[in-house]
Amino acid sequence: MLPYFLGCPSWNEAAWRGSVYPADLRSADRLEHYCRLFNAVEGNTTFYARPAADTVARWAEVMPATFRFCAKLPRDISHEGDLRDQLAATRSFLELLAPLGARVAPLWLQLPASFGPQRLGELGDWLEAFASRALAVEVRHPAFFAKGDEERALNRLLHGLGVERICLDSRALFSCQSSAPAVLHAQAKKPRLPIRPTAFSQAPQVRFIGGPDLEANQTFLEPWVDKVAGWIEQGLTPYVFLHTPDNQLAAAQALRFHASLGTRLPGLPALPEPTAQVATPQLDLL
Repeated sequence: MLPYFLGCPSWNEAAWRGSVYPADLRSADRLEHYCRLFNAVEGNTTFYARPAADTVARWAEVMPATFRFCAKLPRDISHEGDLRDQLAATRSFLELLAPLGARVAPLWLQLPASFGPQRLGELGDWLEAFASRALAVEVRHPAFFAKGDEERALNRLLHGLGVERICLDSRALFSCQSSAPAVLHAQAKKPRLPIRPTAFSQAPQVRFIGGPDLEANQTFLEPWVDKVAGWIEQGLTPYVFLHTPDNQLAAAQALRFHASLGTRLPGLPALPEPTAQVATPQLDLL
């Protein structure tokens, strides 16, 4: 049992075959192999489309009880209209995921950049409606990163309700100079915002968005090693998710993070070895 949760944006990455996954692994078996290595995943898929009920049932059969699926609210809930008009849709979404039980924790609300301070009352009403659940919110409006009254109001709201503020760190992604389509695409889609390493609850949330060079990412990752280690030593249970452009190296990045954390926290349990050993120098964990 790890003292924190570690994972990637998705388990369904064909590029991991021959490295993290066996070369001949069927797509239907990827989740099972992912759960052997990591204990959490970002529920990015639910942001774009609701899964079918039979799909959720299959997930429930495969995911261990201790696994965490950080399901994102569908974008028609988080990005379209007043959140107070989405209470019924939210409950319906939670009913769909009910077979996963406690594995859906925390529930993620990713808000658009247009969601600003004038809507904090709306956010508070939505959060209070689901206060019985573990919740985490990601904001992207510039005012919430200006260190002024508007950011303080957001922090007071979340802290008072025990809701985590998700920290997204995209510095490594935007530090790389590359014309690779995957990098340019990621830089066009991901927000470029100051980092806010908060711990408003028992479960701080970190999303690290790296570039394609894992060694270059390490400069930006090392401070997170210390921060996460400190949270664990305080008795908190952090969640850490690692991204890379197109996420072909996301699993390798996560493995490197855990290896680095092990040097900071002697006695940290090792992760199981990937089914297929990584062969390229860039993925070398030594």
